[in-house]
Amino acid sequence: MDYDILIRGGRLIDGTGATGHTCDLGIAGGRIVAIGADLVGRATKEIDANGLVVAPGFIDIKTHSDFTLPINPKAESKVRQGVTTEIIGHCGFSVAPALPGKVDVLRDYLSPSAPWLPFRETSFPNYLDTFPSTAVNAGMLVGHNTLRLMVMGMENRAPTSAELDAMIALLEDGLKAGALGMSSGLFTAPGSYAKPDELVAFGHVLKRYNAAYFTHLRDESDKVIESVAEAIALAEACGIHVQIVHFKCSGVNNWGKVDEALGMMAAARARGLDIDCDAYPYTAGSNPLKNLMPQWVQGGGQDAMIARLKLPETRTKIAEDIARDGLNNWGRIRSWEDVRISITPNLPQFVGRTIGALAAERGQDPIDTVCDYLIDDKAATRVLVTSIAENDVRELMRRPEPMVGSDGNCVATYGTVSQGMPHPRFYGTFPRVIGHYCGELGLMPLELAVHKMTGATARALKLHDRGLLRRGYRADVTMFDAADFKERATYADPHQYPSGARTTVIVNGDIVVEDAVHTGALPGHVLRREPDGRVG
Repeated sequence: MDYDILIRGGRLIDGTGATGHTCDLGIAGGRIVAIGADLVGRATKEIDANGLVVAPGFIDIKTHSDFTLPINPKAESKVRQGVTTEIIGHCGFSVAPALPGKVDVLRDYLSPSAPWLPFRETSFPNYLDTFPSTAVNAGMLVGHNTLRLMVMGMENRAPTSAELDAMIALLEDGLKAGALGMSSGLFTAPGSYAKPDELVAFGHVLKRYNAAYFTHLRDESDKVIESVAEAIALAEACGIHVQIVHFKCSGVNNWGKVDEALGMMAAARARGLDIDCDAYPYTAGSNPLKNLMPQWVQGGGQDAMIARLKLPETRTKIAEDIARDGLNNWGRIRSWEDVRISITPNLPQFVGRTIGALAAERGQDPIDTVCDYLIDDKAATRVLVTSIAENDVRELMRRPEPMVGSDGNCVATYGTVSQGMPHPRFYGTFPRVIGHYCGELGLMPLELAVHKMTGATARALKLHDRGLLRRGYRADVTMFDAADFKERATYADPHQYPSGARTTVIVNGDIVVEDAVHTGALPGHVLRREPDGRVG
């Protein structure tokens, strides 16, 4: 038999969780065509994988790379981790649809997350059809916050029947084009203004199209248990797959609640509901600084918020609300030293500084520092927030059910996307799970770690021919030395690719990374949901 690529002698871990074994793997026409010992045949390219793990390409189920892939199509920070597929458009934040006259509204709203992305007027079908060639596969979600912005702006109220119909029409436009489903960000305006009945209405639409719902919970801190219950109730009411993304129990007074929440999800699955979660392996998260403020602060949109922040009475009320409730969605932190400036387009000199340190330097109350900073940076600031217990992270990593998602953008050590100090998860999520939690701490066997990043994720996403090493499946393959595949990115120095001199990554049968060097290939596909719900 003739092969395009023949991988010989690697330790094949197929993504099912089964014990790995040594064998060969043959690729032709972008698919896996043979798996076995001592395969016979000619190959255009033969790879000696002795000493390497050969696994399915990692599927990053929770990312915001829609903000960077168009300007960083090589997807360096992700593909060098072994990622071959990214799911984008999460937390209610999608860059499409962008309706006529509404592009600036969407650009301003997403400025802390996508400060360098050139926004344009586009429908969701056009967005999918014109997405640029990239190194990784990408599956897209329609963002609920974006739908609300397009139809209702930042109005804090229920939609009228006409407005709900308009949002549903936009959602259906995306679903008909192949969007995998809808995402929500119920933690921040305007998504936070939606009541459960609005979400159920969207859920029934998703059910008709065999599509899924991906949710950033309404509250990941003091009301995290109630928010998990809300997600479960939606799965039950609509009969749809619900993915709770980047699950965490944030805030010092919520540490230890992970076990209860995972138990709720397990009980829901036991009675037939289709609900899953994913998590990242870090104790710090990342968010726009404005989203840490009480939700009412953003009412009326960007200009209204900035004008409001200048008022002494606004600052007094913010201080009172945070003293009573903690940070919006993040809960109570130990101090403002736990909030670090990550990306700040208009004030780059402050990257890496904490709000606590800046407040002390300026002789200010931290609330005044936050308000002044948001005004001066035109509300475009992004921060890192340390608010998660390490023991909770370990529990999420060791259990078989939670999947792995980075919640990070694909960036690089050069060019526009090398600016600022992003979360190290952008560069290190998958090697951190394998090198630290699996290798150094021994919390799980390698086969389970790979399963949580591949086969389990493919099942949740209904990827019908990816996520496993099987004959006939797409040839998305990652090869790495398990003893030398470690995260190097840190909070202080995040722009570092993982170690592993022999890391090789194949996407749709093309080599994208060979011996830890990007080849420049851009073979990624836009993944579309088929009418039966399968994604390919």
